[in-house]
Amino acid sequence: MTVFEELKRRGLLAQLTDEEEIKELINNGKAVFYIGFDPTADSLHVGHFMALCLMKRLQMAGNKPIALLGGGTGMIGDPSGKTDMRKMLTKEDIEHNCECFKKQMSRFIDFSEGKALMVNNADWLLGLNYVEMIRDIGAHFSVNNMLRAECYKQRMEKGLTFLEFNYMIMQSYDFLALYQKYGCNMQFGGDDQWSNMLGGTELIRKKLGKDAYAMTITLLLNSEGKKMGKTEKGAVWLDPEKTTPFEFFQYWRNVADADVLKCIKMLTFLPIEEIEKMEAWEGSQLNEAKEILAWELTNLVHGKEEADKAKEASHALFAGGVSNENMPTTELIGEDFTDGNVDLLALLVKAKICTTRSDARRNVEQGGVSVNGEKVTDVKKSFTTEDFAEEFVVKKGKKIFMKYIVK
Repeated sequence: MTVFEELKRRGLLAQLTDEEEIKELINNGKAVFYIGFDPTADSLHVGHFMALCLMKRLQMAGNKPIALLGGGTGMIGDPSGKTDMRKMLTKEDIEHNCECFKKQMSRFIDFSEGKALMVNNADWLLGLNYVEMIRDIGAHFSVNNMLRAECYKQRMEKGLTFLEFNYMIMQSYDFLALYQKYGCNMQFGGDDQWSNMLGGTELIRKKLGKDAYAMTITLLLNSEGKKMGKTEKGAVWLDPEKTTPFEFFQYWRNVADADVLKCIKMLTFLPIEEIEKMEAWEGSQLNEAKEILAWELTNLVHGKEEADKAKEASHALFAGGVSNENMPTTELIGEDFTDGNVDLLALLVKAKICTTRSDARRNVEQGGVSVNGEKVTDVKKSFTTEDFAEEFVVKKGKKIFMKYIVK
């Protein structure tokens, strides 16, 4: 089985240009490809997972990945799939976020001995002369065609700023710059990026001639990937300070039955033949598949030791609500207690399990909260400091656990 065939069997490829040429490059380790990451936060999240795993997979096959950090485009903001203009970041914020990205990407991609590159488009975008840019690059873009692109159409009713309108041109220029500087002949991106990516392919061919190699591939489920990692408590980050290894494990342990095998195919490095045998699994076997998924991805991001700890903690919880040191913890201090008591609603809000007391009240009344394995529906339930002398675990729904200790 060739590399290209495996990518298809794993469900990773959707639209592409020049399929035969792409197949030739990938299968023979001749692809120099890039994927862009806009540094809008100081950590990557699980929505980036598919791209990172794809880069690792192709590098293992001898191809050369370029991780493009959007220090320049990040100052504009991509309108794709958004209903509002992105918050403007300072140059210092963007530089800090880029440094955080570098550290996390190194767990997936080998940057040694020229095997991969990490570059920042601020290096060429921030120094551009505006008039020269629009004369040299802008002349190759039709406003009519740009307005037909899906990434702009969905913003037209709400209002699209001229700042954001430039994003397609900036991203297209990235591909041209990478082609000229590093011999980059392929770009990958999500299905919401298709118009932007085609812009880059066309720009290279218009500027350098039809024989110039420039190819595009989109990831099949990247629109779903962008939804990945959104929980009731916020995003699921790769940074253990933001999302603990246990929380990360639990997120994947609790994916929907319909998604588990799809995620194993796309995101793990288990042999595809082994995964395809799991397609016949059902019932309790799907829980086993979820645990395999959770362990494999936690191992990939946080290492084997943390993956084993998270698995052990998860087993303890499912065995009867017993906690251990690997569970996320909230510390209570004296001021959290009134006359030696703290109520359940306050505990839920303190740990940000619920956003407000009203939210906490609703979850308790609906039977969605348990304490030490027992469901609690009394919204006036309170606890004394003595109740925290032993393990004290609050569970909301099926996915959120929190251990409390008194400091």
